[in-house]
Amino acid sequence: MTQTFIHIESANYLRLEDLPTPVNWGSLFGNNNPLALEIGCGIGDFIVKTAGDHPDWNFIAIDFYNKGCWKTCRRIDRAAQANVRVLRVEARQFIAERIPKGSLTAVYINCPDPWPKKKHRKRRLVNRQFMEFLLEYMAPGADVYFATDFDDYGLDVAGMMTGMEGFSNQVAPDLYRHELAAYHLSKYMNKFIAEGKRIYFIHYRKI
Repeated sequence: MTQTFIHIESANYLRLEDLPTPVNWGSLFGNNNPLALEIGCGIGDFIVKTAGDHPDWNFIAIDFYNKGCWKTCRRIDRAAQANVRVLRVEARQFIAERIPKGSLTAVYINCPDPWPKKKHRKRRLVNRQFMEFLLEYMAPGADVYFATDFDDYGLDVAGMMTGMEGFSNQVAPDLYRHELAAYHLSKYMNKFIAEGKRIYFIHYRKI
């Protein structure tokens, strides 16, 4: 069944075709505050709370799903938050074309598609190549957070990150945690927890 494409009318929604390459985000937000990125904003509950915790940061929330972007914009608009912008876009291309290298102070990746079938796991977003790529766009001391409810994905990323140069584990000596202090749970995380699943939280910092 084909889903209806929702036209998004929000001052906080940006269309990729309207942006230069790369973007002067300081000019777009009207300040030079630190820049943070959420990959996979879902319905926007996480980013609204997190952006509220950091009013002195600028946040970019991206998702490939039109309805999720629409719901995220509605939440941001209701909260009257001026420090979040939303785009419907694929992560890797957007970062490469629109994010200046060394500019991100934080990256949040919450419950990306786990591609559970073994033959499809090469399609997973978070792997060694992606993290090496992402490292170039993070500022020194920047944090990256990864969260998943899928056991195999969580264990795979946790193991992979131990051998990554340029990153420092912020939950050491653990490789991951099932709870992370002050980290907001999204609607989907709460749903998974209610079903008896565990969330794997992984937190690293660029050295």
